[in-house]
Amino acid sequence: MIAVPQEVSMKFAMPQGVAVQLSGNKVTAKGPKGTAEKTFCPMVAISLSGNEIQVKGEKMHVNTTESLLAAMAKGVTEGYRKELKLIYAHFPMSLEVKGQDVIIKNFLGEKLPRRSRLIGDTKLVAKGQAATLTGSDKEAIGQSLANLRTATRIKEKDDRVFQDGIYEIES
Repeated sequence: MIAVPQEVSMKFAMPQGVAVQLSGNKVTAKGPKGTAEKTFCPMVAISLSGNEIQVKGEKMHVNTTESLLAAMAKGVTEGYRKELKLIYAHFPMSLEVKGQDVIIKNFLGEKLPRRSRLIGDTKLVAKGQAATLTGSDKEAIGQSLANLRTATRIKEKDDRVFQDGIYEIES
C-alpha cells in the first residue's frame, strides 16, 4: 500500500515591527535589524493577509517553510551573530575587509594573501585574534563562514600538526 501525501495548512504570524511582502513564492521581511528574503519551493502555496502568512501543501514542505519563516523573523528582529577565533602558531594572520571581500594576510607565512567573500548583508568585524560575523540572514552568515573556512584550508600538510585557521567559538 502506498501512502498518499497529506495536505496541511499552517498560519505563521510575523512579529510586530516586521513588514512582509509576497511576490509569487518569494517572501521579503523587513525589520529593525535588516532585510531577509527567501524564495520557497513551488510545492507550497503561500498567501499573505496582513502580517500573517498562510502556507498550504504537503506536511514536510509546510514544516520546512515554517522553520525558514521563523528564521527570517528572528533574523530581522534580533539578528544573527557568530563569534570566530583566528588560530595560528608562528605567523600572525590578519583579516582585512574591503566591501564584500575579505583579505586574509600572512596565513602560514604566505606572501600572497588569500581571499574570501561575504554573502548578502553579512558584516565582519575583526580585531586581533577575534572576529564577529553579524547579519539578518542565517544562511548568508553560514555561507560566509564556510567561505572563510574554505579560504584557510590547508592542503598537502598534516592537519593534526598544522591547525591554523578560522574557527567558530560561539553562535
